[in-house]
Amino acid sequence: MRVAVLTTQVLFTKGGAEIHAQSLIDALRRAGHEAELVAIPFKWYPPERILDNLLACRMLDIGESNGLPVDRVIGLRFPAYHIPHPNKVLWILHQHRTAFDLWAKPDCDLGYYPEGQSVREAIMRSETELLPEARAIFANSRNVAGRLKEFCGLDSTPLYHPPRGAERFRTGEFGDYFFYPSRLCELKRQELVLEALARTKRPVRMVFAGKPDNPAYMEKLRTMAERFRVSSRVEWLGLISDEDMLARYAGCRGVIFPPLDEDYGYITLEAMLSAKPVITCTDSGGPLEFISDGGTGLVRAPNAEAIAEAMDTLWEDRAFGQEAGQRGRARIDELGINWPNVIAKLLA
Repeated sequence: MRVAVLTTQVLFTKGGAEIHAQSLIDALRRAGHEAELVAIPFKWYPPERILDNLLACRMLDIGESNGLPVDRVIGLRFPAYHIPHPNKVLWILHQHRTAFDLWAKPDCDLGYYPEGQSVREAIMRSETELLPEARAIFANSRNVAGRLKEFCGLDSTPLYHPPRGAERFRTGEFGDYFFYPSRLCELKRQELVLEALARTKRPVRMVFAGKPDNPAYMEKLRTMAERFRVSSRVEWLGLISDEDMLARYAGCRGVIFPPLDEDYGYITLEAMLSAKPVITCTDSGGPLEFISDGGTGLVRAPNAEAIAEAMDTLWEDRAFGQEAGQRGRARIDELGINWPNVIAKLLA
């Protein structure tokens, strides 16, 4: 097949969504298909720009190229997944969250604009009316599928996929640090981890890897670490190479991943592939589809005291951490999370 993958791109930004799109392209090509990534530049402010982007997507024609048909379109992200095509399948990473599950919450920038409410209503209306154009709707996780049902009344099928380079993850010694690799932003809640670190009773160490969405947030985190007197127990790596990332996963005591209502969460699967236990929160969304309390990790309330207790537990009980990590590694295989399975369903 000739397959076009539709996504949006915030210029000069690369994260899980961008890795996901490229991984899908690579998997399609390995399966013998021609695959092309269609990335639409996206700007969400001021809010009327969102509707401009949506209109632009609806005006695009990708039914054929150079006289040859595009056989299948796979839509990943709003508003690119609204580009019309008669043979379109959706695999939704997430909707425009500030119009849905993040509306009226502190991180909802859309709600701060006078026209935010009307733009939100337009987005919700377009999702409800246009998403059913697709011949099938898949979601990145049960969490994303639940939002589609709650806000739009639409059914979808959760479809899990492995992280990039899944075959390269390995197990190493249980070292003297917890690892948190992620872009640095408020939704990922690195601040909560610092607060928890300050309340631990053991000499717990944290290693963060990732780039801040905003330099000011990095400065805020450093200031917090100094105020909590944990700077000597925190390492900020910034962006690191793939090989360094694999080594840090392999050598950590466990992985901390307490985001707010995560869509899917590669970090969870990467930790499991490295046979490491994961500490996450009861409101973290996607990770809860894989991490069970006392099984493949520890699940705690999203407060510093509870997370500190979990960190101390894993720090002290190496045997439990090793057993939980091995259960996590086995769980990946049990769920059949692999690209051939994904491609077969998207192209059926």
